[in-house]
Amino acid sequence: MADGPRIGHIKANIVLYGALFANLGIAAAKFVAAAISGSSSMLSEGVHSLVDSGNQLLLLYGQARAKQAPDDQHPFGYGRELYFWAFVVAILIFAVGAGISIYEGWTHIAAPEPLRDPTINYIVLGIAFLLEGASWTIAVRQFDAGRNGLGWWQAIRRSKDPAGFIVLFEDSAALAGLVIAAAGVWLSHATGDARIDGVASILIGLILAAVAALLARESKELLIGEAADPARIAMIWRIVERRREISAVNHVRTIHTAPDAIFVAVSADFEDALTMGDGERLIEEIEAELKAASPDISSIYIRPEKRRDAVLQPRPKA
Repeated sequence: MADGPRIGHIKANIVLYGALFANLGIAAAKFVAAAISGSSSMLSEGVHSLVDSGNQLLLLYGQARAKQAPDDQHPFGYGRELYFWAFVVAILIFAVGAGISIYEGWTHIAAPEPLRDPTINYIVLGIAFLLEGASWTIAVRQFDAGRNGLGWWQAIRRSKDPAGFIVLFEDSAALAGLVIAAAGVWLSHATGDARIDGVASILIGLILAAVAALLARESKELLIGEAADPARIAMIWRIVERRREISAVNHVRTIHTAPDAIFVAVSADFEDALTMGDGERLIEEIEAELKAASPDISSIYIRPEKRRDAVLQPRPKA
């Protein structure tokens, strides 16, 4: 019976585990190829894959920490800890992945090494492209399944689960890096100029820096606290305002406390004739209806408040 939860955990995180195992094997092969051939871009690619492996481990750790039960210090749970580790991943990609790649490229341009047989590089790059391509395909399919008709960039901006789009970005950068590394190795031997391989390494570093900047921006927004998507807010608004005991909805405020947990705060103007007991019953019914309509609503706070005294929010159009 103990194997059931473990298998379920692996299936739920198939994108992370697939990327982790692919990157560990690829990193080892790239380092061996770099040692044999002396290629700067291959060394950068090895560092890239090693950093990606560490990133997947950090995201898995963050997911485990985020599932801790609420306590006195964190009454809404630890869900946003995943967002912290996602931000750490962005920093590592920038500082380690991009930094080492650019440094290695610069040193090989300043002091180019003699060219060696590139055959091992092509073999490793070909295998790495197949493995990275498989990992990228899994990430694309899983992310595509959750887009709900949104455009790719819009879905990334609205996503509250950083694990999905981080692996998607990492694998996309990895595939681009492999193409650049292969071109750098080929051009270096075709022209007899080893400095081109160093230029390829710098280009790989710049791609990693750009990916790190995008991830840092998205992770920062999640870490600060993002609202639920507009359609969800409009649904909450409709459920509350259609109650005949509610004169008006003043505002609906939401925040993600985890990828699958939303805190909702509602200010509504209740009918004056409503008794205290009827108001309590009404609030309980609204809370039950909201949680049935959207199971990821974890906490609800409904405040009776006169419209003239409340902070008003425009009614959502969605």
